[in-house]
Amino acid sequence: MLQTTALPGTAPLSPPLDTRYQVETPEGVDLPLRPAGLMVRALAFSIDLGLRGLVLGVLLLALAMLGKLGAGLGSILLFMVSWWYMVLFEVLNHGRSPGKQWMGLRVVHDDGTPVGWSASLLRNLLRVVDLLPFGYFLGAISCLQHPHFKRLGDIAAGTLVIYRERPHTRPQLPEVQPRSPAFVLTLTEQRAILGFAERQGELSEARVIELASILAHPLNVQPPQAVTELNGIARGLLGPT
Repeated sequence: MLQTTALPGTAPLSPPLDTRYQVETPEGVDLPLRPAGLMVRALAFSIDLGLRGLVLGVLLLALAMLGKLGAGLGSILLFMVSWWYMVLFEVLNHGRSPGKQWMGLRVVHDDGTPVGWSASLLRNLLRVVDLLPFGYFLGAISCLQHPHFKRLGDIAAGTLVIYRERPHTRPQLPEVQPRSPAFVLTLTEQRAILGFAERQGELSEARVIELASILAHPLNVQPPQAVTELNGIARGLLGPT
């Protein structure tokens, strides 16, 4: 993160907005998190708002047929959806309401741990403050001013909205018989062979043959069998999978 310093005789500069939030786990491992900005959070909230409106519209229309009983049940339903929709999804669905899940976001505590009942309830109750004086004005100003894009509810609850990290999957290697190289390979050579085997599915046949011929010469591999030999060596380098 960039450090800001103030000139002598001037007011200290505010810390810059950052796209990384570093926390340290109890095991001493640095865990990088990516705070979500105002626009993507606004889109997620709009999705949740639309879903709540759709659900309430359908259910209230059905309850209207029950007369006074339906009106009473509708009031309870309106309270539950308005105040517990976000809380239930955030706590029971790993910090993700439907809107956040659609946009690839989730809510966590400041230390990166899953959000709990008290923190989720507090951050959502304080939406009424973030809404003041109209249209999420205070919440938007807070997000834009805070280095990690926190609205007032997040500051009070000690929570953070982050991008959900997707697990990386290793590309599949071609199905060939594993082979051992003719001599011990350097780390650079091993990486080159594995990179070739993993990427060839994205390349044209001519490009694959061209790259294989480039790798074949220093590895003492015969060009006619270069692609098969290199794929076999890559399989051998990975070992049993």
